[in-house]
Amino acid sequence: MKTKLPLLKTAILSVSICLIGLSSCKKDHTEIERERYTTGIYVLGEGTVGNNNSAISFYDVEKNLTVVDYYKQVNGIGLGETANDLQQYGSKMYCVVSGIQGEKKSFVDVMELSTGKSIKRISFNTETDGAIPRFIAFYKNKAYVSRYDGKVSRIDTASLTIDGEVMLSEGLEGLAVANGKLYVANSSHRFYQEKGAKNKVSVIDLLNFKKIKDIEVNNNPVSVAAGENGQVFVVTVNDYIIGNAPSLDLINSTTDTKVSSFPYDIGSIAIQQNIGYVVTDPYMNAQVKPLDLNTGALGSPLITDGTSIKTYYGLSINPLNNEVLVSDANGYGTTGFVYAFGTDGKKKYEATVTGLPKHAVYLYKTR
Repeated sequence: MKTKLPLLKTAILSVSICLIGLSSCKKDHTEIERERYTTGIYVLGEGTVGNNNSAISFYDVEKNLTVVDYYKQVNGIGLGETANDLQQYGSKMYCVVSGIQGEKKSFVDVMELSTGKSIKRISFNTETDGAIPRFIAFYKNKAYVSRYDGKVSRIDTASLTIDGEVMLSEGLEGLAVANGKLYVANSSHRFYQEKGAKNKVSVIDLLNFKKIKDIEVNNNPVSVAAGENGQVFVVTVNDYIIGNAPSLDLINSTTDTKVSSFPYDIGSIAIQQNIGYVVTDPYMNAQVKPLDLNTGALGSPLITDGTSIKTYYGLSINPLNNEVLVSDANGYGTTGFVYAFGTDGKKKYEATVTGLPKHAVYLYKTR
């Protein structure tokens, strides 16, 4: 004959089993809730200069559908003239619309990330002209915008107002943050070939928002990108007219010195945390290659499945899974394409988007 457990012990055992079960269920439920996946991609199209036809497309990954001019559909107006950069910070997207010289068409459009709905357009115009903003970077609830007129503007991301400016040299281009400092390319690009500091990267201390120094790099720096390790990479296009070759220069953000210069002809660069990719030789035999953020060495070509890209125009890296999005300007026409590649170099999906696609921002869901 089997002996029954005392009533109190039986109750305690039952409660313990239930608690263990609830704990297990809660853990499983939390893990499921925290699983994130890519649901959509916003793609910025520059448009052609003087035609006021910049646009933001939205590709629905789940449905495999694209709204080519999504911004206009959501907001009822076109994006503007010559949009140049699109970045995400917190729950918002920031689009830098450069405009063109001599017209008041320069602004930064701030949108809800979840919907693409415009919250505010921050003017970068004077009484008679546009300041031609170019690129945007973020640090501790502030956004920093480079401008062709030589200033870096600081935007407070809570009030969405400009709360500070630093004057550098005319013709500012790309910028990036590393070790609490902002690195800004002083270019001789386009409008400021005579006035620009043709071979400098300016360093701004973001604690007091003041310039620390200039670092000499090769001629005509246009793009700046930084890795988690503090290495700052500068793409210079140099001056083909007098025979100087382009390069990829490496700055150490601890010492603020240029430590290396690589003889690479770089069309696009994208760095996300500790992952980097570049487009090499953009005008002849262009290829996407991984960039070693410690040494500056290039790896083997990424694309392994034979996918053909007509006009390499931009790169983006999905921070969730390290997918690489390659933008194809398609001969600089009014229609472009984007192709997403896994780390194995095989195409995962593609989408038709607006003309001259450049930067992308990702939208996620949790389940």
